[in-house]
Amino acid sequence: MRVISGNYRKLTLKSLSKNTTRPTTDKVKEALFNIIGPYFAGERVLDLYSGSGALAIEAVSRGAKCAVCVEKYYPALKVIQENIHLTQEEQKFVAIKQTAQKALLQLAQNNQRFDLVFLDPPYAKQTILQDIKQLVSLNLLTKSSLVVCETDANVDLPEQIKTLQQIRRQIYGGTKITIYRNEA
Repeated sequence: MRVISGNYRKLTLKSLSKNTTRPTTDKVKEALFNIIGPYFAGERVLDLYSGSGALAIEAVSRGAKCAVCVEKYYPALKVIQENIHLTQEEQKFVAIKQTAQKALLQLAQNNQRFDLVFLDPPYAKQTILQDIKQLVSLNLLTKSSLVVCETDANVDLPEQIKTLQQIRRQIYGGTKITIYRNEA
């Protein structure tokens, strides 16, 4: 697994050795960033089920200002911290060991708002609809935030969730990428 583009281009990232997480493949990651924008200009990123931190690191590599990586599984959090260290720009990242739901509450209490959110929970434990509703209810999104959902190819998410409108849906093998824009 590597960073595809930007300041950290070709940086090899670590991942867990066991099948405890499902890293986004380079093919899917490259397609995803071609869709949402190959480069960014200071956006704030939330990677809610961070796994290895690869999506957040890719976004910061491409110009996002900073990223918050949330992961409840301690061995995965250690990998995220190691990958953040590899960037040599640790000040641009925050790694939080917490469940997604608790992290969202904490981020809201700290008046955080995000321009780009990645939701890639374990396929067997999908809570994307609840997570998106909580993101909106807690006012964690900016006016035109993008929310990127990675699911099993068989999962169909609604066209609209609260103020979020689906703008793109694409299947890559067994993975489906669904992208929403905040229309608030």
